[in-house]
Amino acid sequence: MSSVEDRENIEDMDVSEFLKPGELVNSDHPEIVAFAKRLVGDATDDIDKAKRLYYGVRDEVHYDPYNVSLDIAGLGALGCLQEGSGFCVQKAALLAAAARAAGIPARVGYADVRNHLTSKRLNDMIKTDLFTYHGYTELYLEGKWVKATPVFHQSLCERARVVPLEFDGRNDSIFQPYNADGKKHMEYLHDHGPFFDVPMETIATAFRESYPALVSGEKIDGDFEADAAAFSDN
Repeated sequence: MSSVEDRENIEDMDVSEFLKPGELVNSDHPEIVAFAKRLVGDATDDIDKAKRLYYGVRDEVHYDPYNVSLDIAGLGALGCLQEGSGFCVQKAALLAAAARAAGIPARVGYADVRNHLTSKRLNDMIKTDLFTYHGYTELYLEGKWVKATPVFHQSLCERARVVPLEFDGRNDSIFQPYNADGKKHMEYLHDHGPFFDVPMETIATAFRESYPALVSGEKIDGDFEADAAAFSDN
């Protein structure tokens, strides 16, 4: 269940369904199982597990939007883990997969946002600050769905003057509207809602229409963290 049409029935699904692996939220893969087990460690409470998973995905897997590929490896959890970096869609999928592997029901969600944390290189390429299908994760904790956004790693936030986004397992963790200097950071425009699995074709179509240069297949050379830090100083 990953298409926009199927998403209409997602709220009727039993919570236990969100423990099952998906094609891109492939929580049964041995590497993801091992990753989740290592991050969870000796935690036994789901809140503690979720927090450890969140911070592990946020900070161990660096945010990098420079090389986007619109296939299973480029949009799914396993590719993100193997690469050690990824953009929001991948990192949200990885947190959802790791959570399911750890016994926490999880799903992925998407929103269109106006993002002011970028780099000149990326801004010149996509020619917009509108980011469609920005990925986040929803975890089922203490009887409710809680949003988590494990996207920008701590060192990137510090260098770009953005307060690192925290997660306590009980309250929604979504991006702040302003950065540490009071400049605009993130504006949520439209929420596409939750999905069982990454809607690969829907996202691929949206990206091809919105960012043809970004998904052309050409490798973008550069360090996004350094570029974003320089851009934020302007």
